[in-house]
Amino acid sequence: MDRIASLVRPIVDKKYFTFPQAFGGEIIRKALHLLIAFVPLLAGIDLRVTMMLLAGGTLFYVFAERMRIEGRPVLVISDLTVIASREQDRGRFVLGPVTLGVGAMLSLLLYPSTAAAIAIYALAFGDGFASLAGKLFRSPSIPFTRNKTLAGTAACFIAVLLGTWKLTGRLSIAFAVAVAATMLELIPIRDFDNLILPVGTGFVAAYILQL
Repeated sequence: MDRIASLVRPIVDKKYFTFPQAFGGEIIRKALHLLIAFVPLLAGIDLRVTMMLLAGGTLFYVFAERMRIEGRPVLVISDLTVIASREQDRGRFVLGPVTLGVGAMLSLLLYPSTAAAIAIYALAFGDGFASLAGKLFRSPSIPFTRNKTLAGTAACFIAVLLGTWKLTGRLSIAFAVAVAATMLELIPIRDFDNLILPVGTGFVAAYILQL
């Protein structure tokens, strides 16, 4: 990743872009994060099987993470966890994948299919692109949000806006949901945003869609 950054860096304006050392881990973390976007498709085929897969995957990750903490890493799973973990999570149980799976399951349980899909896409693309844009583009930090940036916030808004517009075909609904998701994403609660963002966005989407 450092070699790629060194090749790209000379052709971009350093005033607007940055390539932090941890960006490679961030890409891997968010690539795994984006996989949750397949959940609405799978749920449309068989909701029960999808819930079983999410629950089973989450429980297996908990087992693998406990084994890693105890010094008995699980092949591939533990390696990916270490590579994708943030600096402050090193040596500790990495909670993000657990809240990611639970957030998707809650969305499917609580809301009708369209609102659930909006909620999960907000989790996958809104949160995912916000984090990547915040790391890649230089922009001012937003006060009281633990260094979340304007670039990341804009990326979240655009991702949720486009995703909701595609699902509903109504720009007014997409705009309202995108505003709500963006405000939720700004709450500085780290890995628990994987719960707050989809559940809150799904609630707003379900409420607006029934009007």
